[in-house]
Amino acid sequence: MAKPMTKTQLVAALAEKMDTDKKTANTALEALTDLITSEVSGGGAVTLPGVGKIYCRERPERMVRNPATGEQIKKEADKQVKMTIAKALKDSVNG
Repeated sequence: MAKPMTKTQLVAALAEKMDTDKKTANTALEALTDLITSEVSGGGAVTLPGVGKIYCRERPERMVRNPATGEQIKKEADKQVKMTIAKALKDSVNG
């Protein structure tokens, strides 16, 4: 498995694709990240065409087991960020 792309590499690749400088590409990436974060944390969802949908799912209160002791404890309700991958991306990966 290949190493994941770092933020620096992503900004450089984005700058090349946009035919602009790295500072502008970094600003665009941070703006996109901030937009996605604010929308999903507010309970909404964001669809990135060709990539997938990022959304927040609420999980109910439930009983879980501590693997070290085997003790059953109650875990409070919480939220979890999920992502559904777009069919186009799946198809391009599976060739």
